[in-house]
Parts: sequence; C-alpha cells; structure tokens
Amino acid sequence: MSITAEDLLPDPLLATFRERAAVHDRENTFPKDDLADLRELGYLRLLVPTELGGLGGSLLEASRIQRRLAQAAPATALSMNMHLVVTGAALHAHRLGIGAVRTILEEAAAGKLFAFGISEAGNDAMLFDSSTRAEEQEDGSHLVTGTKIFTSLAPVWDRLVVHGRLAEASEVDPRLVFGVLERTEEVETLDDWDTHGMRPSQSRTTRLHGARIPADQVLTTTPVGPNPDPFVMGVFGAFELLIASVYTGVAERAVAVGAEIAGSRRSVTKGIVHADDPDIRRRLARAAIAVDGSVLQIEKLLADLDALGTGESGAGTVDHGPRWFLHFSGVKSCSTEAAIGAVDEVLRASGGSQFFRRSELERLSRDVRAGMYHPSDEESVQASYAKALLGEIGAERSVVER
Repeated sequence: MSITAEDLLPDPLLATFRERAAVHDRENTFPKDDLADLRELGYLRLLVPTELGGLGGSLLEASRIQRRLAQAAPATALSMNMHLVVTGAALHAHRLGIGAVRTILEEAAAGKLFAFGISEAGNDAMLFDSSTRAEEQEDGSHLVTGTKIFTSLAPVWDRLVVHGRLAEASEVDPRLVFGVLERTEEVETLDDWDTHGMRPSQSRTTRLHGARIPADQVLTTTPVGPNPDPFVMGVFGAFELLIASVYTGVAERAVAVGAEIAGSRRSVTKGIVHADDPDIRRRLARAAIAVDGSVLQIEKLLADLDALGTGESGAGTVDHGPRWFLHFSGVKSCSTEAAIGAVDEVLRASGGSQFFRRSELERLSRDVRAGMYHPSDEESVQASYAKALLGEIGAERSVVER
C-alpha cells in the first residue's frame, strides 16, 4: 500500500508546524512538539518493512513526504532526515540480504530515534575515511574516539551511527568500522548550535571519548575510499537524495508564497498587480522551472535506487552501476543550488517587506542556504565528474597537436 505525503501530513498539521517553526527559529530551540507529533504518526517507522513492524514506505515515498514537511518546517524535516538516512540505508542493505542492519529496523519500529554522526571537520572524504580512531576489543566491540560535527537531532537521539578508522589496520590496507552507539558518559554533546539558518535542527558537535560500539552493533567494516558496501551505498544515496528533497521542499514553499504575494501586491507606478507584471512573472516562472527540474531528477534516481534493492524494476528504471555515487552527489548539488537560486528569485519578485524577520520568506532564505554546506559540495562533485570524464590529474595521455 502506498503512503502519500498528504495523508501522512494533513494541511492542519502542517499549519501548526509552520507556526512553531518561526518560534523555534527565533528562540534557537529544538521542535520537540513536532517530533512528538511525527512519532504518533509513525514517522520513525516510515522506512521499516511491514513484516518488521513498520509502515513499509519506499525511499521515493519518503522523499515526497520530506518535501512536504520541509514546506512547513524546514529544520524539522532536516532533523528527521538523519533518522530516515539511517533507516533508509538499513532498508537498502536489508533488501540486499545484509543481516547486520536488521536491529536498526527493529529498533526504529519500536520507537527508537536514530541520528547520524559521520561529518568531521576537515574530512572531505566523509563516509570514505575518518579522523575518528576505532580500537577493536577482545570481545569484538570497538572504542571510538573523535569529534563529529553537524549531528542533527543532537538533544534527543536514542542511537547514533558513527564510523572510525581502525587503529589496528595496516597503512597498506586501512579500514573503517561503522556501528551504533547509545548515549553514555563517553558521548558528549556540546551546546554550540547558533547558526544563520536551520536553527531548530540543533545539529550540535558530538565528542566521543572512547565510546563503545558493542560487537552486535557493528554494521560493517570497509576499506578506506569509495566502495560498493551495501550499507555505505545506502547511506550515501539516502543522505544525498533526502537532503536534496528537503531543500527542494523549501524552494517549493517559497514559490507558493511568492505567487500569493504577487497576486495581492500592486505596483503604484505601473498600476497593475504584480501577478500581471512581466518581470515578476518571469522571475517566478524561472524559480518554478528550476524546482520542477529538481523534483524530476530526485524522483527518477530514487525510483532507480528502490528498484535496485527490491529487484522489481519498473518501466524506465536503471541500474547505474559504477555511476551511482556520481549521480547521487550530482543530483544533490544541482538540487540544492537550484533551491537557493529559486528562493532568491522569489525574494527579488516579492519586495522589501520580505527583508523583515517577520517574513516567512526571510526565514526560508536563511534555511535554504544550509544546503551548500552538506556533502557533497560543488568542489567535490565537480572533481568527481572531472575524474570520471578525464581520468586522474597527470595521467599518461596520447596528446595530438592541433
């Protein structure tokens, strides 16, 4: 049975979320009431298969739902993304027969909230390397020590997925371990989130002081560097495409607000409503075109990813083989940049009153800019595509004088 965004998130609830969003942005507080409402709706079970007690949603359905939530409360959507990234990655790996991820899905079905502690300052490799140190113990557990940044859901998570570089691995064959932590004294959450936008996400810094990953909570070990591990691929794909979905949802809301303003605002000099002004119409049209393009790219790639996991390919779905990671990062980069551009177009079309803090567009314009800081950033995406097209820098080539 399909799960629609409108059924899960009805209009009256979104209106309530939107009212709360302005307050939490102003006060720099986490939206605990939003989380409570989403728990009651089964949001934590969205990507858990029905046979494990979940709603049985697909990644494509989660994207549509996240876009709708972002139209009301962007930071709430961004926060919930972290839980959905973990459960989405577990769903992908579970579909491919990886037994180690089953516990994630079962605990999510039981109401546990998962967060995602992968980002590290200066670590451009992200999932594929780590400055966090992981020491394997005799019982198969691992003690991890390091600092994670941008830990959304920091005040409220129950379980935290982290990775670290194995201290015992050789320099010739460096390896990473991925696993799940619980809150203990060895996990320190800083109160350091005071940002330009996405303030209610409370994506604080997390310091790990020998925090223990139990042996039965080790999800996978991988080589350092890009690799096709099912859980890692699931994390990368779910993260990039659900991030793209959130910022696209922000832009969709901005376009809707811009259209409302254009229909009610009159130009004194031209003597017409702004909805009839060709310049305003062009700006709003450009914004809407950019957003539509993002939606189509996100949904196509998510349909392909769902089909890869289930083996039930639909009409037009594709296995992208070695280009999966390129497409994940490329769509994320294009979508977040398009969202920023679309919101800016709407601001330019909507007048100086949108510069005031009381304006929803003013808040959306700050929230949408957080998209440029999520991996993969433009530089890494362009470097990856250049490598795919041209090979490594300095590679031997057959050069023809022209």
